[in-house]
Amino acid sequence: MLRQIPRYPGKISARELKDKLELDQFKVSKRTVERDLQELSLKFPLTLDDRDKPYGWSWQKDAAAFDLPGLGHHEALMLKLVQAHLKNMLPASTLEVMTPYFSSAEKRLKSMTSDNKVSSWQNKVRSVAATQPLLAPLINEAVQTKVTQALLLDRQLKITYHARGREANQYRIHPLALIQRGAITYLFVRINDFEDTRLLSLHRIQEAEILHESVIKPEGFNIDAEISSGRMGYGEGKSLKLVAKFTPEAGDHLYETPLSLDQTIVKEDDALMVTATVADTPQLVWWLLGFGGGVEVLAPAALRSEIAETLSKAAKKYLL
Repeated sequence: MLRQIPRYPGKISARELKDKLELDQFKVSKRTVERDLQELSLKFPLTLDDRDKPYGWSWQKDAAAFDLPGLGHHEALMLKLVQAHLKNMLPASTLEVMTPYFSSAEKRLKSMTSDNKVSSWQNKVRSVAATQPLLAPLINEAVQTKVTQALLLDRQLKITYHARGREANQYRIHPLALIQRGAITYLFVRINDFEDTRLLSLHRIQEAEILHESVIKPEGFNIDAEISSGRMGYGEGKSLKLVAKFTPEAGDHLYETPLSLDQTIVKEDDALMVTATVADTPQLVWWLLGFGGGVEVLAPAALRSEIAETLSKAAKKYLL
């Protein structure tokens, strides 16, 4: 309970503490939480803000922080990497609890000598985007907090969403999953009570309010299945049988990183004939176009025509 209480001027109500404790499998009543807080305040520097309801508890501004006992260099390194790479994928309530630990990890690593092998690991690993790097859009912190908390608690949200090129609208949504794709964070949702699922960009949510109603998931919803179907490539869950002729330079990497489990590569003269079942998505088109003259799509005919038309339009822009 003490770890869940924020430092002043932040505060948390007894009901909110009860909800957080239940997430950690502690089944208690609000009255029990209130009684325990009163007793704990006699031993710890806790303060109650009772100027208006709901009343909220805080650690006093100058109170000493709890620390991880015996935080070793391996644990400190792990926490720093978690903070660097998973920050946008964690619930706000988890980040709030972990912030003092991240600070302790930072201090622990800084206290090590420059030749410490574990500490120097931070300067030996990086995660680099496979595509053109883009700066991440700004996400409203208050919105992100509400969204991750609703997702954690399986609660519905009322949001104000501003789709690109349209006016902002209000929706009641069922948050189902959070996905990081490159620089953009997406939210899988059901809108109102429609059965189909949609992808919403988190940075386009302007306001969010957690509702009391529970999320109702579509029957059989599985986030991994949704991703495998190509939904994150902006597709509609359909697949196609791709047949394409690559130059050896363009297609050689497919031996080590195949397009699919059923991919086959047949060498023909100075070319590689590649056949694979892949998700039918705009991302597939962008990927193929990135090879320029290094690939020729042979099938399906509709995809070949789309690629040809796009390249033709591009060529007209560059030809004098």
